[in-house]
Amino acid sequence: MNILVSLAAVAVVFLVGLLGAVPGLGWIFGVILPYLAVAVFLGGVVWRILSWANVPVPFRIPTTCGQQKSLSWIKPQELENPSGTAGVVGRMALEVLCFRSLLRNTKTQQIDDGRRLVYATDIWLWLGALAMHWTFLLILIRHLRLITNPVPTAVTFLESADGFFEIEVPVIYATSVIFLVAVTYLLLRRLISPTVRYISLAADYFPLFLLLGIGISGFCLRHLWKTDVEGIKRLAVGLTGFSPTVPDTIGPLFYGHLFLVCVFLAYFPFSKLMHMGGVFLSPTRNMANSNRRVHHVNPWDYPVKVHPYDEYEDELRDKMKAAGLPLERE
Repeated sequence: MNILVSLAAVAVVFLVGLLGAVPGLGWIFGVILPYLAVAVFLGGVVWRILSWANVPVPFRIPTTCGQQKSLSWIKPQELENPSGTAGVVGRMALEVLCFRSLLRNTKTQQIDDGRRLVYATDIWLWLGALAMHWTFLLILIRHLRLITNPVPTAVTFLESADGFFEIEVPVIYATSVIFLVAVTYLLLRRLISPTVRYISLAADYFPLFLLLGIGISGFCLRHLWKTDVEGIKRLAVGLTGFSPTVPDTIGPLFYGHLFLVCVFLAYFPFSKLMHMGGVFLSPTRNMANSNRRVHHVNPWDYPVKVHPYDEYEDELRDKMKAAGLPLERE
């Protein structure tokens, strides 16, 4: 049911976006909704980051799986158990750029008719997630050619490197194909695996269908559908310069693609996709494990009147003596 609801929602979003080609609606779908989506995206991201940053973390709770720094003759593992800022930066860089914890994720499988339980690294999940995120980033950078004039040299170089296969005209970019394959794999993994499908919610399927819709519609715009690229660039440059113009030559497929992107931007801050920013504020990742070397005081502690044992004994001495309990002082 979650699958069908998510798929139907993305299909409706795309069909509604096609209405942008209707005369008189281009300004709404080409200008107002993109501006609104970007405003919701930026405001939502700032709100989520500030709300997380204001949560106090009185204790150091880094997740560790290696030797902590202690005696000089015991070799520590700085990336597994960082003791200072350098180790935290290295660990965070591997986490953000290489998804290191996901690579260390293990899956279980029963063999020999269920008599043995085997643990193994889920390498395909790591490769699929890594490919999807990196290609998505490169595709976003490639799209800078639509909003810049002249196009930066770095973007031009990336385009030439991305399309070095030079298959067909226009050139098929490697990142576009890899992105679609990676998103399809991650979606099929949720559909085929019974255990993963059991714990999957509509919030897990919707972003995947949304990304798949964005990727397929963008691929069709470039290779299967006649598109007014010059008109799209005029629209994009006008939007970034806050002087938008909406050419009448832009087709409905572009508006469907653009509306999917707008929904993705507006949905991003309020979904699980915000792990992009949350990973930097995770105390299990951004803290050094210096509990043995540094005395950490809980900032929530406040002075309270304590009742030590000697006062307790003086208060109840007669009763303790009558009950035969041993006393430290007579």
